[in-house]
Amino acid sequence: MSSSFLKKSVPVLVIMAFLSVVMIYLIYSLLTPEKKLPIYNPADVNPKLVDESLIHIRRNHKVADFKLINQNGDTITQEDYKDKIYVADFFFTRCQTICPIMTNNMGKLQEVFKNDNDIKFLSLSVTPEMDSIPILREYADRKGVIDAKWNITTGGKKHIYELARKSYFAVLDQGDGGVQDFIHTENFILVDKKKQIRGFYDGTDSNDIQRLITDIQILKNEFKD
Repeated sequence: MSSSFLKKSVPVLVIMAFLSVVMIYLIYSLLTPEKKLPIYNPADVNPKLVDESLIHIRRNHKVADFKLINQNGDTITQEDYKDKIYVADFFFTRCQTICPIMTNNMGKLQEVFKNDNDIKFLSLSVTPEMDSIPILREYADRKGVIDAKWNITTGGKKHIYELARKSYFAVLDQGDGGVQDFIHTENFILVDKKKQIRGFYDGTDSNDIQRLITDIQILKNEFKD
C-alpha cells in the first residue's frame, strides 16, 4: 500500500470516526430520556401529611397565595417568587434542636446558588407571635442571610399553619392554627416556577441536602426553555 494512498485515506477515516461518535451520542441521547422530578399532588403524598379536605385531589395542586412579612418589614407574596424555583421550610428562632441544623443547611444551599437568579429560599416562622421583625433581622444577620435570595418571614399564625398543612404538606399533625397549635418539622419543600411541589427533603440530613442540590439542577434544566 503506497504512502500517498494512506495520506489520502487519513482525512476520510477521521471524518468517519467523528461521524460514528456523533451517531453514538445521538442514539444514546434518544434512548436515555432526560430525568424529570415528580409533581406532587395531595393524593401522591402520605395521607397523614394532607388535610382531609384535599386528600382526594390528584392533579393541579399549587401552593396557595401567601402574604408574609420578612426580616426587613417588607410584605412578601407569591409575586416575589414569580418565575422562581424555591425551597421553603418552617422554623422558629428560639428552637435549639433541629432548626439550627436546618438553617445552616439552607445557608449552604444559599451559598451554592448565590449567583443563580432563578433560585430563592423562604423560611416561615411557626411562632410568629414571638418572632418579630427585629428578632428576624438579628437572626438573618447571624445566619448570613442574603436578603435578595432568602426571606425569613413572620405573619398570621393561622395563615402560616394553613400553608404548612394545605399547600406545602410539611407536617404530620393536624390543627387549626390556634393558640395551642404548634408544628415542628424538618422538611424542606422544593417548589417550581409553576408553584408546584417537586420534592420533599430532610433539612437535617446532609445526604438529602446533596439530593436537593441535584434536584434543583434537574428542575432548572426542565425550565431552561
